[in-house]
Amino acid sequence: MKALKNKKILIPAILVIICLVIGVTAFSMYTAKLKAPSTTPEKVIFEVKEGEGNASVLDKLEKAGLIQDVQAVKLCMKLQGLNDIKFGVFTLDRSWDTETILENLNDVKKAKQNEVMITFKEGMWAKDIAQSLQHKLGVNAKNLLKLWNDDTYLKELMKTYPFLTKDILNDKTRVKLEGYLFPETYTFAKDADEKEITKTFLDHFQKIYQKYEKDIVSSKFTMHEILTLASMVQYEASTKEDMQLIAGVFFNRLDKDMMLQSSVTVCYALYDDLTSGEDCEVNPDIDSLYNTYKYKGLPIGPILNPGEDAIQAVLHPTKSDYLYFVADVYGDGKVHYAKSYEEQLQNQEKFHLNK
Repeated sequence: MKALKNKKILIPAILVIICLVIGVTAFSMYTAKLKAPSTTPEKVIFEVKEGEGNASVLDKLEKAGLIQDVQAVKLCMKLQGLNDIKFGVFTLDRSWDTETILENLNDVKKAKQNEVMITFKEGMWAKDIAQSLQHKLGVNAKNLLKLWNDDTYLKELMKTYPFLTKDILNDKTRVKLEGYLFPETYTFAKDADEKEITKTFLDHFQKIYQKYEKDIVSSKFTMHEILTLASMVQYEASTKEDMQLIAGVFFNRLDKDMMLQSSVTVCYALYDDLTSGEDCEVNPDIDSLYNTYKYKGLPIGPILNPGEDAIQAVLHPTKSDYLYFVADVYGDGKVHYAKSYEEQLQNQEKFHLNK
């Protein structure tokens, strides 16, 4: 009987221990999921729209890499009483844990409700950036483009921003600040005017310039030429590896005094008349100083606004013996390189022409 009693006591005790182990494990997993996604500080501009539900906000936080697990965050919100997410633009950080993120989103003082967040993607034209600003902020796109071509205003900017030189004062370029409107996520005051908007772009570009200033100064090219080539690389490539290889190809052609013959420059030469990507391939004879089939060397200016990877690729290209490349535009988009014109013709036949 005594042994039976001991067994009866032992079984509940074991169950308690098992439950404790499970509880501790579950709690450890829960707290692990609330830790910061990164140990490296990295600021992220995050917008909560007015009337946006918590489920949508959490989904956006996860996509932005600011939280690890939506379900764990939902539980944290309930336990910590952090359900009252405010609307507005917030500056968050990937090195913050979930509770810190939620505390910021629940703090109306941290919500900039008089600002608008706009993301500009790599490769956008200045005129498309102006249209986006008109749509989001109500500024006049034509007035913006006019300002970006105003020599008097640009000369004033040149006193503040060392990366702006007399190279931009070319009346034959379409938009004189094309290439300098760095693609990024920005916050603008809802009542920002054209000059305040421009300053926001150039203040950020100043940081990019300072980051690569030594490489730029040691380069045999001017800032304007670097951006021009980077804009072509941005348009031609979709991966960092291809950007570096294509930049190397362009340098090889320049060194051999070959024409660059990049169809993406034809796209910009066509500008308002461009209707599809095929237009760039079938109009190599268009008379434009942007057209590298018609004129030797670089175009007269950037053909879009390149991102950091493209700029870095021009400053640190991959060396090779390649002189040609072609993308399988009707297939997987892979870029194929060639050392000779004969090899290039074969690649064109295989990957470009007869699809």
